[in-house]
Amino acid sequence: MPYYSDDIIEEVRSRNDVVDVISQYVRLQKKGSNYVGLCPFHNEKTGSFSVSPNKQMYYCFGCGAGGNVFTFLMEYENFTFQEAMETLAERSGVELPKQEYSTEQRREADERTRLLEINKEAAKYFYLLLRNEHGKHALEYFRKRKLSDETMKKFGLGYADRYSDDLYRYLRTKGYEEEILKKTGLVTIDERRGGYDKFWNRAMFPIMDVHSKVIGFGGRVMGEGEPKYLNSPETKIFDKSRNLYGLNLARTTKKPYLLLCEGYMDVIALHQAGFDNAVASLGTALTSGHANLLKRYTKEVYLTYDSDGAGRRAALRAIPILKEVGIVTKVINMEPYKDPDEFIQAEGAERYEKRIETAENSFLFEVRMLEQQHDMKDPDGKTAFYNEVAEKLCGFGEKLERDNYIEAVAKKYMLEAADLRKLVNQQGLRISMGGGREREKVRAEERGKAKQRREKRKEDGKKQPQKLLLTWLIEDTRLFPKIREYIHPEDFTEEIYCRVAQALFSQYETSGTVNPAKIVSMSQNEEEQREIASLFNATIHEVETKEDKEKALREVIIKVKENSIDSRLAKPENVDISEWDKLFAERKALENLHISLD
Repeated sequence: MPYYSDDIIEEVRSRNDVVDVISQYVRLQKKGSNYVGLCPFHNEKTGSFSVSPNKQMYYCFGCGAGGNVFTFLMEYENFTFQEAMETLAERSGVELPKQEYSTEQRREADERTRLLEINKEAAKYFYLLLRNEHGKHALEYFRKRKLSDETMKKFGLGYADRYSDDLYRYLRTKGYEEEILKKTGLVTIDERRGGYDKFWNRAMFPIMDVHSKVIGFGGRVMGEGEPKYLNSPETKIFDKSRNLYGLNLARTTKKPYLLLCEGYMDVIALHQAGFDNAVASLGTALTSGHANLLKRYTKEVYLTYDSDGAGRRAALRAIPILKEVGIVTKVINMEPYKDPDEFIQAEGAERYEKRIETAENSFLFEVRMLEQQHDMKDPDGKTAFYNEVAEKLCGFGEKLERDNYIEAVAKKYMLEAADLRKLVNQQGLRISMGGGREREKVRAEERGKAKQRREKRKEDGKKQPQKLLLTWLIEDTRLFPKIREYIHPEDFTEEIYCRVAQALFSQYETSGTVNPAKIVSMSQNEEEQREIASLFNATIHEVETKEDKEKALREVIIKVKENSIDSRLAKPENVDISEWDKLFAERKALENLHISLD
């Protein structure tokens, strides 16, 4: 990745007002000195997303997303820091300096760029072939699937010619060497046969990343042949477990959920019918990579998989993966049709919308699939089913959530909720008593979690005063000379807090002002930028009088300083005798600490 100086980063940032940029994505309303709106990073009904023109930062008090204009593009557009820099520089007319790369960096960057170029060239070629005499039967296939010319253009659909070396010869005429062509996954170079194409006589579906760059292809065979669908192999620019078909379009939907399909045609048919929030995994089962990618854009997913046994099994595999990353999941019933494409063709968009409205809770879907594995007319089968359901209900750690599901399952299967609750308790007891070794393992895990919770509370007790003080300092720069006698950047014991404090103190000493948005740019890592943003947005409870504010500030300063002293005393090997005397003197001085806001 190229290196940009602090000066050029700050020039680009300062020329892109954070309110102007974010307003292109989020509807903002002025409220006091800030602007507020609905957070684009999580679903909410009341706006907790705040944009500060003074700080040139944004922060969501609901989900903790925050940062400056770079962070926003990195998080919303899934950009790297370099891509955010280039986008904002172009937007504001700043010419970025030519970057110096190492030989290896230059080679890697050039190779990725050339692979993207070749894929784009191939996509254009397939697109043109579909629309001339060679692609006539593929065009007829798409039209038979009721796709409009506009839809075919929107998805860049094309055709790979029936000659097995057609694309290879075309790309060679464009000047691409065999060495780079081998790395695209589009052609194979064989000493005996020469170069030949991976895709031929196939209707082509370009696969794009979230920035609409072509990273691979899917192809459906025309006529007889196997496999029916074929995807690009993985390359340096294509990882099928971390990309979703149609996400480049669906990510800008206004709907609060995404529709997850199994195939290209399902996605295309849904988009054509007005459901611009449809995506699909790329010829592979859903992975945790897919789930984490989905989480960037939504908190709720509706599975609209095929209605056959394979589709139901795929849904059952996907539900826990989505749940693991915190995505709420529902399942749409496609019966009596096979898939969304077939449903739309037969019933239309309005009826499909009704299916969305009546989508099944994912846990109740799992229970229904479990029911199909038992003979409910046989007493033994019914008993086994209820016991397995009770065991599944034990998986809900929160009592309220578990009780809600007990009520729902009891109502659906005409049971007394009290009887099902009793059975759940029995299953829970059986699980907890399932052998001494297992029981001890569970207890050890519980002790470990309890210890972690205690340590986290203790750690938060140290961090919160430091965050409060940093927020106070940027809100009221008059505090710098008033606290300088007691607090120094080194008193912020967290490594990132200390770096931020050093930058703040340096800014104030140099110019008498602070620039928190510039400090966020100290890091090009999105997670670090979010963390720094949170330091400048700690909740300062409003106090009515100046005396109360002075008292609160005094308490925060004392906590920060005492924590700093305790941290240094906890490492006696790093403290000599004179340092000990100094630390005890600093602690003594806190007794007479007085802060005046006059």
